Amino acid sequence: MMSLIQKPLKKNRASSLRFGWGNPQPLLKTSFVPLLSPLLTEKMKHTQVAALLLTQSMIALAETTTTTEATAHLSATLPYLTQPSKRTSNMHTSPKLFTNVSGSVDDEGICQCSVYLPDTTFPVQKAEKLEIIAATLSQKFEAELSHVRKYKELIEVYQQRILNLTIRVEHMEKGGVSYTELDFQLLKVEISDLERLVTQLKPSLVGSSAVVEQIYLEITNLTILVNELESLDKSNILAIRRQVASLQSRLKECEESTNKTTVPPYFPPGSCTHRGLLNVSEPYIVKLNWRGSSYKYGSWGRDYSPSDPEKEVYWVAPLNTDGRYLENYRIYNSFDNLLLFQPMYERRITYGEGSGAALYDNYLYYHSYNSRYMVKQDFRTNTMVLRKDLAGAAIGNRFSYAGVQWQDIDFAVDEGGLWVIYSTENNMGNIVISKLNDTTLDVLNTWQTRQYKPSVSNAFMICGVLYATRPLSTRKEEIFYMYDTSTGQEGRLSVIIEKKLDQIQSIDYNPADQRLYIYNDGYLVRHDVTFQA
Repeated sequence: MMSLIQKPLKKNRASSLRFGWGNPQPLLKTSFVPLLSPLLTEKMKHTQVAALLLTQSMIALAETTTTTEATAHLSATLPYLTQPSKRTSNMHTSPKLFTNVSGSVDDEGICQCSVYLPDTTFPVQKAEKLEIIAATLSQKFEAELSHVRKYKELIEVYQQRILNLTIRVEHMEKGGVSYTELDFQLLKVEISDLERLVTQLKPSLVGSSAVVEQIYLEITNLTILVNELESLDKSNILAIRRQVASLQSRLKECEESTNKTTVPPYFPPGSCTHRGLLNVSEPYIVKLNWRGSSYKYGSWGRDYSPSDPEKEVYWVAPLNTDGRYLENYRIYNSFDNLLLFQPMYERRITYGEGSGAALYDNYLYYHSYNSRYMVKQDFRTNTMVLRKDLAGAAIGNRFSYAGVQWQDIDFAVDEGGLWVIYSTENNMGNIVISKLNDTTLDVLNTWQTRQYKPSVSNAFMICGVLYATRPLSTRKEEIFYMYDTSTGQEGRLSVIIEKKLDQIQSIDYNPADQRLYIYNDGYLVRHDVTFQA
């Protein structure tokens, strides 16, 4: 409440008013000092009413204007209102007193009173900030409202799907047909999808999520119901099927445990105390031959020296691209040097024939081109040490291996020494095995088998036993035939050799590391061998 009081004024004296907002100090003051004449004394009552009205209008004015503007306005207005008015001079109605305010008269006879307005200037910055916040909230509200519309549509879709599932479940529950496990699994998948979607929807909702919670509860109930129906299958078809599957699994495990081999016993290099070949490992591809992928025929392996079995010497002998001429070969003094293409020797001969070469105790043995001669070559000096005729051997690609041309005479090495595998007309193309004296190349003994040589893809010797292979597919080769020279008995077996390319051109066994060295369409591949205890 604002109040105004005027005390009796002396003639020819000035009066003043003070206005202010807040408490305790007035923020606005204005003074007026009109000269009062005796003739105006009666009209001061009208001036008091005008001042009261002015005070009330200033309260409204302070809410919309700054302190400076209010001060200017009051300074211009108050003197005018305190002057006697011509229009009010004729009015005889007495003004009513609004309120009493304590005032004082100073020594000069000036009447002063103070008026305090209730608040400071209007907070324009706060109002602008509130407007910005209101606009931001309005935008967020519109965005959330669009999300709610979208969620409402999704919820309607989910409700319809739940209704369909409910009908299907009720039909399954009331019907007498036994449903397969696939029906149950499809139901479970659909319910699981619904559960996942609702779970993703829940944290996105703003405000109440009672509808979503209800949908989630219904999905949970459906899951329980489907599980119960599955467990209460009337014809027990599912239970029988699962029992059969369990029995099949147990039978398979039993079969695998029966066929599962234990860790094979260790046999020292050069030892033949085992009972023959048991298995062949996965292929280890060493590299492509040093002449390139066009040289698909050839042989490679590791030298075996009975006096120094730990010595590492490797040979690689790719044939020319015609698959017949043996002209160039390399000798490596370590496996690392073989990988790095760093040969100890690179030699040329004129000429060998076929992929049947072998390295034994520092000498290369090969079939001489277009003849029955066996050649012993010293790779250190690249000189022919010896040449010997293999009597009766069929040549000219007469009885070569299946899929491998010009391999009429095939040298092999095992724990017992040097061997040669070939065919004769007298034996009607069947495999003939001869044990050789590696020094003189004399034939020490010969065994004639009943296995037709062109029907096998390759052959090798282990501990005096011949093993022959045949292709099963482009990626599998089978060791299917064996002939034991110590007993003269032949037999059948089935050991699979995995191969990376279609054709195997040569197989050489090395007793020092008990590995097979295979030349597979130009690639150098090796396999570990395990034996029966």
